[in-house]
Amino acid sequence: MRLIAPSKAETALLPPFPELTLERILVPRSQAEFAQAFDEILAAGQVGFDTESKPTFNFGEVSDGPHVVQFALTDKAFIFQPHRAEGHAFLAELLRSDKVLKVGFGLQSDRGQIQAKLGVKLEAVLDLNSIFRKMGYNNSMGVRAAVGVVFGEHFHKSKKTTTSNWAAAQLSDKQLLYAANDAYAALKVLEALKVTNPDLL
Repeated sequence: MRLIAPSKAETALLPPFPELTLERILVPRSQAEFAQAFDEILAAGQVGFDTESKPTFNFGEVSDGPHVVQFALTDKAFIFQPHRAEGHAFLAELLRSDKVLKVGFGLQSDRGQIQAKLGVKLEAVLDLNSIFRKMGYNNSMGVRAAVGVVFGEHFHKSKKTTTSNWAAAQLSDKQLLYAANDAYAALKVLEALKVTNPDLL
């Protein structure tokens, strides 16, 4: 028997998922800040992971994203902006490192964009959709439905923020909260599932 993920309307009735607050979301800007973020992410060993790109609205237009790459730890998140040259070497090393398990939802497209823009092959990636398929869910789960299934909580995703300008030099508070918590919720789902020996992308 195949399981069906809860709908958006169903999860909207659940109590809210406890998200990271702005104080726990860090945006490295200097070489020293990138080095500190790098060390913490590497030490964590596994992180929630996602990317955001400025949306394309014209037919045939190809995105030049990702414009944001986010890494979430158990108590904080780091938001990397690839336009900041000071962070390029640190970001590239984290993306290609097999010492950091990067966990998220629907990460196959992220891999292609990262290769195209940054010239880096994304390694050690766990797409949580593969775990839910083994549990009996036949569709791509996504973070909202997964939080509903695993925690019985509502994970809010704003369509307006989803389609906002992620290439902006200065991200808004709403963008920071959205990006950080997308990755953070994925990590929390992995922790709750207690997965051993997962199949990596």
